[in-house]
Amino acid sequence: MKRLNLWAASLLLMLCAGMAHAELTIEITKGSDQAIPIAIVPMANGDDLPENVSRIVSNDLERSGRFEPLPRESLISRPSSSEEVHYQDWQQLNSDYLVVGKIDNQGGEYRIQYELLNVNGQNRMLGEVVTSSRDQLRDSAHYISDQIFEEITGIRGAFSTSIAYVTASGVGDDIDYALSVADADGHNSQQILSSDEPILSPAWSPDGGKLAYVSFETGRPGIYVQNLATGQRVRLTSFEGINGAPAWSPDGRKLAMSLSKDGQPEIYVMDIASRDLRRLTQSDAIDTEPEWAPNGRSLIFTSDRSGNPQIYRYDLGSGRAERLTFTGSYNSRGRFSPDGDAIFMVTRDDSGYHVARQDLDTDRMTILTDSDWDESPSVAPNGTMVIFATQEGTRGVLGAVSADGSASFRLPSPQGDVREPAWSPFLD
Repeated sequence: MKRLNLWAASLLLMLCAGMAHAELTIEITKGSDQAIPIAIVPMANGDDLPENVSRIVSNDLERSGRFEPLPRESLISRPSSSEEVHYQDWQQLNSDYLVVGKIDNQGGEYRIQYELLNVNGQNRMLGEVVTSSRDQLRDSAHYISDQIFEEITGIRGAFSTSIAYVTASGVGDDIDYALSVADADGHNSQQILSSDEPILSPAWSPDGGKLAYVSFETGRPGIYVQNLATGQRVRLTSFEGINGAPAWSPDGRKLAMSLSKDGQPEIYVMDIASRDLRRLTQSDAIDTEPEWAPNGRSLIFTSDRSGNPQIYRYDLGSGRAERLTFTGSYNSRGRFSPDGDAIFMVTRDDSGYHVARQDLDTDRMTILTDSDWDESPSVAPNGTMVIFATQEGTRGVLGAVSADGSASFRLPSPQGDVREPAWSPFLD
């Protein structure tokens, strides 16, 4: 099948390749030249715990692309509190910031005390005590990373969020599919659904409590919504033809989707409570991949009504659709930045298919990746990173790139392919 038509075909089939259900692993592929140097001192009493809190914090900050943690072998001392810090030592290492702390075991409950210090200003920026159970140490580390990230950058951290993704194991006609959810760094993977039929297009509800997705388990595509806490799920659609690309409205009350029940694939909106359907687009083209604007007043979608896939915006008030992308002959799978000022997408040039960003005020497009087969971008809830599916050799992996393209990392599975990533909203 030609890659030109993959955006439409993905409503019907997931790319089939060998895959196993396993945790994803982080591989930093490119760091930013403007990354902020920071020293993360190993926390006192933290080496013998089931999770290394300091290392998790260091890894979180590094993969954000905004920070460059000093190698542990470069640390000239290991203070555990601000009172023990000699700032001149850290200035010699050209570290802008310093994180110190200690962990005390109090009857099976862990008391994590950490401090963020400004090396050049020689002052304490942040200090907190976090109480954690043994099983919550990794979550506590992500929380600490979030606080440090926000204190320095002014942007809310997204290390405590999650990702959903689809995997498949087997070859030929004997393939097993799975929908899984993991921490944003790929750890703590939990299987949500398994099937011997394809699973596509996972989409998080705005409160992070549900996933909508497409499943072929009945022999035809249907759109399902599953409660992650209870496992309860309902089938919302199973019309003849395409039932694809579900997208939640910002208030969580509606789902936009692509249906071909009346002929060509068109964009519809369903009220989840009443199941009432409203058809939005009326064209002879393929209209698919809807995405709500953060303010809920419009949607973007992919259409080939101009001859090739391009991204359009549909205004819910006026009912009018306008074309947004004009750079290149192929642009698809548009996703808004959280502030609504930009869209991320897959674009094609002479070297392949890449993740790109287009600023809506200027219409300027910036290609963010240099791989040749990228698809399914999904934006972090703080807008700093984009996760996507890509190829590494003969198998699919997940990649992530900073919103400015300056830093990137991969999340391959130990075995096989990973596809269809979806980054969760903030989970509080």
